[in-house]
Amino acid sequence: MRIGQGIDVHRFSSDPSRELWLGLVHIPDARGLEGHSDADVATHALIDALLGAANLGDIGHHFPSTDARYAGVKSSVMLGATNELLAKAGYRVTSADLTIIAEQPKLAWFIPTMSERLSSAVGTTVSVKATTVEGLGALGRGEGIGANAVVLIEELS
Repeated sequence: MRIGQGIDVHRFSSDPSRELWLGLVHIPDARGLEGHSDADVATHALIDALLGAANLGDIGHHFPSTDARYAGVKSSVMLGATNELLAKAGYRVTSADLTIIAEQPKLAWFIPTMSERLSSAVGTTVSVKATTVEGLGALGRGEGIGANAVVLIEELS
């Protein structure tokens, strides 16, 4: 068994047409996040945790923001490619836990769908939760959204 941790934070975009994606779910009527891809902080944290557990680098190494191929790319594509990297390295995911940190928007209604989509994508249950930081710091002031993920993977025999 190997453990990995991933953290991601993105500020809100000033572009009013930018969509908000979290955990592979579109959150309607919410400000989108700034980023080279779709800026799905929840999925990005999960990707970093998976790559870290397998000692395969990080999301910036595999999907650099300097590469035009990843401009606007959906995080589902990056997560699929990450799953392939883990399989090639001889690992499978056994457990994943993800926490989204956001003052706004309220996410309780979307969490079951996030868990379902992420679980389907990685092949095991992904627990998804959301919390606030009680108004503290940049996230507390509503300047962006963050996420933290922890995963367990096992080597395939």
